Amino acid sequence: MATPIVAPFPAARLRRLRRTANLRAMVHEVNLTAADLIWPIFVTEVAGAEGEIASMPGVERLTLDGAKRAAERAARLNIPAICIFPHSDQDLKTESCERAWDPDNIGNRAIRAIKETVPDLAVMTDIALDPYNANGHDGLVVDGEILNDETVEALVRMALAQAEAGADILGPSDMMDGRIGALRGALEGAGHRHVAILSYAAKFASAFYGPFRDAVGASGRLVGDKKTYQVNPANREEALRCVARDLAEGADMVMVKPGMPYLDICREVKDRFAAPTFAYQVSGEYAMLEGAIRNGWLSREVMLESLLAFRRAGCDGVLSYFAPSVAEMLA
Repeated sequence: MATPIVAPFPAARLRRLRRTANLRAMVHEVNLTAADLIWPIFVTEVAGAEGEIASMPGVERLTLDGAKRAAERAARLNIPAICIFPHSDQDLKTESCERAWDPDNIGNRAIRAIKETVPDLAVMTDIALDPYNANGHDGLVVDGEILNDETVEALVRMALAQAEAGADILGPSDMMDGRIGALRGALEGAGHRHVAILSYAAKFASAFYGPFRDAVGASGRLVGDKKTYQVNPANREEALRCVARDLAEGADMVMVKPGMPYLDICREVKDRFAAPTFAYQVSGEYAMLEGAIRNGWLSREVMLESLLAFRRAGCDGVLSYFAPSVAEMLA
């Protein structure tokens, strides 16, 4: 990147272009619109589990009818995509995770319900076994080991079921090696050539996921941790190798997760690969900001500022629980 040439003061008075709103608008470098947002929602099959999530104030688990209303709201606000995360019955979770590819699991029913309600809204899904796994892991576990290749086979079955249900974008969040190539091959072979893959390519073993695990009912169920498959937060080059591999295997888009603590990775990914790049403003980021807003410590403008940071770092879009609120503010 070229070093900018700036004349010495007073020839250069950088405040000249900050003097009025119109002057500031003329030199605005990054824009944020509703089209830059993906709205993650939680859909539950458990009677009585709907309603606000304590650790994510303002975010609710939804019934299927609630998911339909959310889809209609997204369409009204010009949010182009919604991402479904299932909250499944704890008593039906197993170590073999067979409900992950059941055509009638809550995630697949939500896909069909949303596509029937708002056909043009893009529906993204999550590809990982943890919503249906008795031990809370994204992969199959045998004798304490998270199995890679066997998990990939299960993820392929899960992906095909979601594609059959009508998903537009699949979001593999599991971080198993080789899963993007396997998913792409299976989708092509089954005639789902149009289904896009937004890979969680650089997903870090972060402490920012806690409220999400509350939302999907995984808190307290995780045996051990996810450090054998998620990226070490200290490792920049490893994250970039993961991105390069997923793009080579057929990912259409890539994601960095979490978002704000990893803006340097977002910038590096966009600059190095020039591929569609997304970030996930995860549950812990949301909870911190929303909690501070509700306590009066921060103004609601912080939502816009936080999302502009992702755009400035090179992201083409952001998954954010703030999506509907921000879209309303922008409107």
